[in-house]
Amino acid sequence: MNREASQLDPQAPQRKIIHLDCDCFFAAVEIRDDPSLAELPVAVGGDAERRGVLTTANYIARTYGVRSAMPSAHARRLCPGLLIIPPNFEKYRAVSRQIRAIFYDYTDLVEPLSLDEAYLDVTESTVCRGSATLIARDIRERVRREIGITISAGVAPNKFVAKVASDWNKPDGECVVLPEEVDAFVAALPVKRIYGVGKATAERLQRMGVENCAELRQHTVFDLTEKFGRFGQRLFELCRGIDTRAVQPSQRRKSLSVERTYAEDLRGFEACRRQLPELLLTLRSRLRRVDEDYLVTKLHLKLKFADFQLTSAECGGRELQERVFSELLEEALGRSDQPVRLLGVGVRFVDLRDQANPAQLELFESEQALT
Repeated sequence: MNREASQLDPQAPQRKIIHLDCDCFFAAVEIRDDPSLAELPVAVGGDAERRGVLTTANYIARTYGVRSAMPSAHARRLCPGLLIIPPNFEKYRAVSRQIRAIFYDYTDLVEPLSLDEAYLDVTESTVCRGSATLIARDIRERVRREIGITISAGVAPNKFVAKVASDWNKPDGECVVLPEEVDAFVAALPVKRIYGVGKATAERLQRMGVENCAELRQHTVFDLTEKFGRFGQRLFELCRGIDTRAVQPSQRRKSLSVERTYAEDLRGFEACRRQLPELLLTLRSRLRRVDEDYLVTKLHLKLKFADFQLTSAECGGRELQERVFSELLEEALGRSDQPVRLLGVGVRFVDLRDQANPAQLELFESEQALT
């Protein structure tokens, strides 16, 4: 954390935050489903003949000046060959759920901002040796491989810097801002990159002779509060890279898991089985922090072999018994003669707060599976 941030809030935790943002999400999903569109300017939005508006555009279309929230008719004038596809939000929501399920393999602390972006707090995550950079890289690779689209990542000690960083190397990129780099990174930012600074505020700041965050730092908190009210305090903090907001999970989850990638591949059943007690101990510890509205109904084991092929095994159950996970391990190992580089264990839930969930049926099915 930079010196000024420490002085302002000496108790602030040193977090590891990742902001993940899908690249032109709606258009990317449509192109994934129809690869013939890959080299064409593509947008998703309403009919140009009916005063429609674009929700997103791919990067080819953007070279013509086409942007989201632009009237479709104007976009067509800028790019006469633009292909505008009607939105299919049911499909986009399904893809979003798949991506979010990947996020939950790394941390419980996921704060979705929309269908295509989210914050992750991986401060206490032990996946990828606890490295936020490696976690972001692993997520990006999995989204590309499993979902078929690209996602960009920003890694930083706080939400503000992480969000700015995720846009730094788009598309299909990542930007890591280490704690000791925050001060210089933010100082060079144009003030319009500060969240909440719209066109009107940017113009007011420009009239004050302020173009970037370094220049904004020349103004005291009293001066900024007088000119911008409560937002002045926020300007004072953000231009110094100070953001103590926590990631706030707003979605009820459906599963919980822990996994380890091993420095040396595990060869054979016994080598893998010896890792189960430690994994299950960690999983039990994390389950203690889950509230009572979650009901465990299934047990899950995942393997990644040395050739990077993934497989999993699952059965009904409520208790984390090593014997049951050993049986799942034996089943999964039987699918390849490759050694194992990653081993994971987890559970699936029924959320009792969700009245639409058939909790009693799930419970009945899980107990049947144990007999």
